[in-house]
Amino acid sequence: LVDDEEEAIQEDVAIVENFPQFCLVGRCLTDSVVHFPSLRNTMADLWHPIGGICITDIGENRISYGDNPAVLELNSTEFWVQVHDLPPGLMSESMAIQLGNFCGKFIEYESNNPLLGQKSYMRIRVCLDVNAR
Repeated sequence: LVDDEEEAIQEDVAIVENFPQFCLVGRCLTDSVVHFPSLRNTMADLWHPIGGICITDIGENRISYGDNPAVLELNSTEFWVQVHDLPPGLMSESMAIQLGNFCGKFIEYESNNPLLGQKSYMRIRVCLDVNAR
């Protein structure tokens, strides 16, 4: 190497190849014992991904890939809710806010997209409290 050149950084190919492209971390919201093999089989039967699926138990209250579970709050989650059979005049932002706040906490709503045609339902994104009580 010349004095003004630096040594190249080499990455470990084995680590990169084994890192999943998509990763989902979940938590079972129950006080009862969860039979992990049954949960894994049920989820695999429901999803049917083309490239297969790998579901791993990472233990109780653990988060993968260096996240600190003490600072990660799993107290709420966001859902898209579909509201059907609303008269066209009621598919408005103010109605979406009222319905969203009735279900949980309103976040946003999806208005009709002319490229997709007129929909017969409204989609509302809400945040729901998932704490066990």
